[in-house]
Formats: sequence, C-alpha cells, structure tokens
Amino acid sequence: MHNSKKHRILALLLIVQWLFIKLISRYPEIVESYYSKGVYPVISRFFRIIFGWIPFSIGDVLYIILGFLILKSLIKIVKKRKINFIKILASISIIYFCFHFFWGLNYYREPLHKTLAINELKYSTDELESFTNQLINKVNHLQINIAQNDTVKVVIPFSKKETYQKVRNGYANLSESYPQFDYKTNSIKHSIISLPLTYMGFSGYLNPFTGEAQVNNLNPAVSYAATSCHEVAHQLGYAAENEANFIGFLSAIKNEDVYFQYSGYYMALRYALNDLYHHDTKKYKLAIKSVNKGVLKNMQESQDFWNSYQNPLEGYFKDIFNLFLKANKQPKGIKSYNGMVGMLINYNKQNKKALQFLK
Repeated sequence: MHNSKKHRILALLLIVQWLFIKLISRYPEIVESYYSKGVYPVISRFFRIIFGWIPFSIGDVLYIILGFLILKSLIKIVKKRKINFIKILASISIIYFCFHFFWGLNYYREPLHKTLAINELKYSTDELESFTNQLINKVNHLQINIAQNDTVKVVIPFSKKETYQKVRNGYANLSESYPQFDYKTNSIKHSIISLPLTYMGFSGYLNPFTGEAQVNNLNPAVSYAATSCHEVAHQLGYAAENEANFIGFLSAIKNEDVYFQYSGYYMALRYALNDLYHHDTKKYKLAIKSVNKGVLKNMQESQDFWNSYQNPLEGYFKDIFNLFLKANKQPKGIKSYNGMVGMLINYNKQNKKALQFLK
C-alpha cells in the first residue's frame, strides 16, 4: 500500500472518528461503564508504570519535538509554496485518535455530581456567604496553627518533589470512602515548559498522550499541593475542571499533612471568595475583612506572582483553552473551574458527617 493511499484512508477516518465522538457523547452512561471505568484505568496505570519512574517529563519532550516538526513543516511549505492537505489531515487523524483513546473520552463520561449523588448544584447567595465564612474560619484556624501568628504567611517547609510523594496519602484516605479515587503508582512531574506555562497563565496540565500529571514548578508554593492533587484527579480520568478541583480539594484536606490541608482549604476559599464577589460585592467585602492577615499575605503573594508574568499573549492562550473546554462538554469554558463551589456547597449540605471540618 502506497503512503498516499494510507494518508487518504487516515484522512477519511478523521471524519469517521468525529462522527463517532458526536454519537458517543450522547451516551455518557456507556462511556462511564466501558471506557472511564473499564478501558481507561488500564491505560492510565500502564502509562504511570512505564513513564512514572522517569525523572523528567516525557510528554513535554514529545510536545517540544512535535513543535519542532510543525515548524519544520511550515518552513517547507513556505519554501515549496505547496500544502499537502491529505498528509496534514492524516496526521491530525492520528493525534485525534490517540487523544480520545488515551484520555479524551473522559470528557463524555457521567457527570461526577451524578455518580456521587449530589442532587443539586444551584445555591443562593446566602448559602454561598455561609459556606465562605465556614471556609474562612477553617483557613484561619490552620494558618494560626501553622504560623503561630495570624499576621504571618504560611511557608511550605518541604520541596515540591516531596509534595508529589505526599499526594498519595490524601488519595489513599479519600479512597476509603470512594474507591474510585484510589491512586497507585505516582506519575507527577515538574513541567519542562513551566516558564511558557506561566506566561500562558496555567498552573499545570495532564498530558493525554503519556498520562503524566504536569505541574508548573514556578507556582507559588502554598498552591502547589492543591495543584498537584488537581492534576492527579485528571490522571484518574476526571476531565472536567470543576470535578478535578472538587476531587483535588477533597484529597488535599484528607491528607494527614497539615500543609496539604491548608493548601486545599486555601484553594477552595479563593474560589468561594471570587464567587461571592460576583454575587454580592458588599458581602464579599465583609467576608474578606475576617480573613487573617497571614492568609491575605499568601493571597497577595500569589497575585503578585501571576501579575509579574502578565503579557499580551496570555489572553489569546486562555481564549484558545476556553474554546477547547467548550468543545469538550464544558459550556462555561474557563469559568468551569469555579463550578467546584456549587458542588462543595451542596455536597456539604447532603453529607454533614463527611465534611465535619466545616462546622
């Protein structure tokens, strides 16, 4: 079989794949049963076993090579002034298949709130205010417990690589109540492209082609544990950002390490405060006054960090990511991250014993 014929077949298969994805996306219960709980855990564990022990990111290396090949192809196209659309479509077809088979089909699984029987996602401003104040009390308590002074910011005493090793403890504890969150064989790594990720405004990502959880190692240390837990949630097959935030939060606060607990509650508080600000500015201003100065210093440190890397291109990268999320059953795009708040508020109402930490 000649290459040209192979390319034509692969190009045609792109259309077949697209139609299949459109069809299967209508049946989340099938995706949940046969892919997310069937095929995917085997794929994910396999990738973590073969790549997890390697000290650097194989996925980042693949992206760098792919970027080089794309650049080389563009130069070739400019020189020859000729585009082989069939070859391009054939290449896209292969990538499209690998993306969905290795991880991407998880975008079409059953929503987590259904599998956890969270019956409601809506909430009132009063409920949001009450929940935010509970989070403030908890974060304040942890901050004083760690720093011994309400005006001193929390400083993480262990390295970021040590953080990766500690992640499993929280997931092990969480899996006692929810076996689907069991996490074995670490594959969490610094991203080689952390600096570009920072300029793009991203804290990390899950590489769908190697199953590696990539964490931006320039992230403020106080957020590092929660970010690592978030990426592991993606690794376990929860593609939606609000769900990864929700699972990441639960695993962080279930961790026996108090710094993980602080990082988890701190992350949830920032989302809750942001949500309260958009619901009722006056109530936000009242709430923020009760946050310890030490916690506010951690928040300011994070804000200063991200502000220092702001650039004109960041908005374009986020727009692209926003469109990507919307194309994969997350209609709110980047705003999906904040959807964790509704899940937590209603989970808290339905599971008082599970969230006794918010008394």
